[in-house]
Amino acid sequence: MRLHLVRHLAPLVGPGICYGRTDLAVDPHTEAAALPALRQALPVGVPIYSSPLQRCASLARRLGADVRIDARLVELDFGAWEMRRWDQIARSEIDAWAADVAHYRPGGGDSVIGMAHRIDAFYNTLLAGERGDAIVICHAGSMRLLAARQRGLDPEAMARAAAERPHAIAYGEVLTIDCV
Repeated sequence: MRLHLVRHLAPLVGPGICYGRTDLAVDPHTEAAALPALRQALPVGVPIYSSPLQRCASLARRLGADVRIDARLVELDFGAWEMRRWDQIARSEIDAWAADVAHYRPGGGDSVIGMAHRIDAFYNTLLAGERGDAIVICHAGSMRLLAARQRGLDPEAMARAAAERPHAIAYGEVLTIDCV
């Protein structure tokens, strides 16, 4: 099985704002402009799995008819940090998260380990049911955890691997992984 992971396009949010699970839209013109390149990069006629957040689900629906919304793909919930400017979040809170990225719950929201368990469950369900390629429209955090899971890591190791370095996954980027 081959998974084609696609990060959603840039959401309509100001620079420097912390957002995770906040349900933000994408500019429709930006989405329309990105579709030709994505259609060329992705297989046709395969199932599309999507985070329920509109920045993913809208793109998924424009890419294909067989869209399966899965809440396990949703981005990390930053709790009280959601929609706040990063520079308005107490330095001590950010430092506490940096000291234990895998287990700390930023803003009282999700921990990366909790998200890793969700992604692990999604991956296992997918492997049990799908036989061919699939497209997954999701978030950078979900993509990093899926790539870690594909390497055979358990949720604890997935969380550590995803937290080791800042992501460099661009909006609209496609990452293809082979699953065994």
